[in-house]
Amino acid sequence: MQNVSWLVIPAAFLLDLLLTDPIHFPHPVRWMGKAIERIEPIFRKLPVHLVVSGSLFCLTLVSATWFLGWLSMRWAYAISSLFGWLLECVLLWYCISAGSLAEASGAVVHQLFHHGIESARKAVSMIVGRDTRTLDASGVLRAALETTAENFVDGVLAPLIYYAIGGIPLALAYKMINTLDSMVGYRNPAYLHFGKASARLDDLANWLPARISVLFIAIAAQMLNRQGQNALRTAWQEGAEHLSPNSGLPEAAFAGALHVRLNGPNVYHGILVEKPYIGKAFGGVTPRHVFQSIDLLMLASLLAAGALSIAIWLQHI
Repeated sequence: MQNVSWLVIPAAFLLDLLLTDPIHFPHPVRWMGKAIERIEPIFRKLPVHLVVSGSLFCLTLVSATWFLGWLSMRWAYAISSLFGWLLECVLLWYCISAGSLAEASGAVVHQLFHHGIESARKAVSMIVGRDTRTLDASGVLRAALETTAENFVDGVLAPLIYYAIGGIPLALAYKMINTLDSMVGYRNPAYLHFGKASARLDDLANWLPARISVLFIAIAAQMLNRQGQNALRTAWQEGAEHLSPNSGLPEAAFAGALHVRLNGPNVYHGILVEKPYIGKAFGGVTPRHVFQSIDLLMLASLLAAGALSIAIWLQHI
């Protein structure tokens, strides 16, 4: 059984806040992306339907990631308990991204204020999958806030939940699932069949964390500006109005907490995708809302980290 320590979560969270995501450090998630790129052509050549080859591709990479995580932790703890614990902290730090999310969203506003719309479009294109070339200032700000809300789940809460359940191997396996979805889980001609298993597995992996996220967002919203009830109400009433079975819930909770309208039509890979608005009764996103969303993200992340640390501690007393 993999070691799970309650102290790892606060240590990893502190590392994330202090160091965010150093570009020049070795990073397992970037290695996952390179593995996906190199292995995809091999599985595409299999003499089976693309849904089958894509499923085998997904299963192989997720299983291999879990096994490498398990092997790494077993090796580290065989050297010493301290070395094993330190490696756990570093690997979990790599799995979460509250600090880099806050930094990236703030950079969008900074670019808009100081360098204009083109710089802001470029900044937001680094964190969203939509076409940003025609976005106006309101669209750029909305995209930044939406990615902050949505990524609270896959960038913070879900990795912590899976660490609490199954240690570093399961947290790393979750990040591979999430990376697969971001790279091949598209509904376009190239990946409609091959990426289907990756997209469905990501939906399944995020189902519970997305629903738990609403609770942490609502508590944080209540503590910050007494909007917890609005966050819960909007998530309940409009969270399902999204193409994703999961992303709409945290987005709706953020929309209710901040009184902003999110989602709506967007262009992806040159195709206009008509999506309903979330938070229909509210107005557009302003720079102030983006900074408020960062505060909401950080407090919700802190609450989640604290709650899961306590849950692990209670299991071991």
